[in-house]
Amino acid sequence: ETMANVVDEDDSTVPRVSNRTRTTIEQSETERECSSLINFFSAASPASIPSLVADGLLEVIEIKKLNEDEDVTSAENLTPNKLSGVLSVNSVDGKPPTLLVRLQREKHVSYLLKGLGELGPSYVCLDASRPWIIYWISHGLDLLDALHSNDTGSLVPSTARSLRLRIIESLAYCQAKTGGFGGGNQQFAHCAPTYASVLALMSLGGVTSTSEENEVEDNAVREAAFGLVNRPGLYNFFLSLKDPSGGFRMHQDGELDIRGTYTVIAVAKLLNILTPQLTENVAEFALSCQTYEGGFGGEPGAEAHGGYVFCAVAALALLGEAHRIDMRALKTFLASRQLPYEGGFSGRTHKLVDGCYTFWQGGTAVLLEHLTHDPTCDGYTTLPPDTVNTETVKRNRFFNDEMLQRYTLMCAQQFDGGLRDKPSKPRDFYHTCYNLSGLSASQHYPNGETMVWGSPSNLLAEVHPSFNIRATAASNAMQHYSTYPSTHEALVDMFETSNQTLD
Repeated sequence: ETMANVVDEDDSTVPRVSNRTRTTIEQSETERECSSLINFFSAASPASIPSLVADGLLEVIEIKKLNEDEDVTSAENLTPNKLSGVLSVNSVDGKPPTLLVRLQREKHVSYLLKGLGELGPSYVCLDASRPWIIYWISHGLDLLDALHSNDTGSLVPSTARSLRLRIIESLAYCQAKTGGFGGGNQQFAHCAPTYASVLALMSLGGVTSTSEENEVEDNAVREAAFGLVNRPGLYNFFLSLKDPSGGFRMHQDGELDIRGTYTVIAVAKLLNILTPQLTENVAEFALSCQTYEGGFGGEPGAEAHGGYVFCAVAALALLGEAHRIDMRALKTFLASRQLPYEGGFSGRTHKLVDGCYTFWQGGTAVLLEHLTHDPTCDGYTTLPPDTVNTETVKRNRFFNDEMLQRYTLMCAQQFDGGLRDKPSKPRDFYHTCYNLSGLSASQHYPNGETMVWGSPSNLLAEVHPSFNIRATAASNAMQHYSTYPSTHEALVDMFETSNQTLD
């Protein structure tokens, strides 16, 4: 809608229609919000630097000149090739030192840990999303190296390690008799909380023990997490949701869309229950959701949207069918969603920047990078560093990773912990999770190299772009289930035998 009746300066009696729309007005307001924060960091005065460093917002790195052509920093692990995100140039005679923006790791850990305790009345609206809250928090902690380790390298040690078995017990209350998971205790099974529950369990069970003293406890957590999953029950539940079109419904008699389809395929892939009966015509359904813009809608004929783009592309990658996507159109859509000033992504055409699309759009772009180097992979590959050099990998990256990381660190971080949609919005667990996921995805290249904007301590654990859990957790989970029975006949027989036993 246009903003009408703007008075013409030459003739106040003649109304005219402004060429500004609500969209352009909101875009200008968002740019101003981001500009104020970017300028807050970039134009920090020498007098304010000590307090910003003390608050953990900035890190000082001293650069010393060995000669006229070579600089050496005192920081370690500045991989791969450069110090990115420098706010001011270090000099002598009292000028400001080199400043780097920090990911406030310890404050984000503290914020996420609070969510594992009691939640306030405002969370009543998420009563049917309990597994999602658990997943958002546990995955965020895992990327911050605070889920399994008490030593996070931060000023605030994580207590999540001691809560892991309680997290698994909470998810058990959400498990339905069908094998799927509901949004809460005694709620019917639904693909969305099933996906969230399984991802949380895989994050917990996929722990890699770092010391002998932790091994016994880690093994107990692994056994409890992997043991809670009812593979035959889940398989039967998924089959009951399959539509002749190839897609899956979100629940019994529920909506048919790419969300249900992706969540089924992702869970089935992790648990080694991805049979031909389950995958029949799934690729055709997903491909039918690609729109004229190049992105994907929730169903055929619907508008392209970042969340659905991720679901469709990840599902096709997990099926080994991503080569059938119109890649040129898809990359154009994704690249066009990155805002030129803010640096973050929007979800749809003519929409505002939102931190969650750092993963939904940015993570999908990284997934495509992995497919570029290995078209047969499931959306994640680890190339030997000497196979493909970093410059080649960078050329294949069709979005600006430095601008994206800048948006996350400067605009999406809340100074007292947690991450958000944009500066005018409050923090929440959902945006904390997906901001961190997108930040991780943009930091890691398929050949193992990294690009970290700001402080080197901002580097997160690597995310698997098709599942959105830590890459090592996904690998460990798939390895664990690789020896389990996985044929249609075996899974059906196990399900029927289990039901007879219960009867």
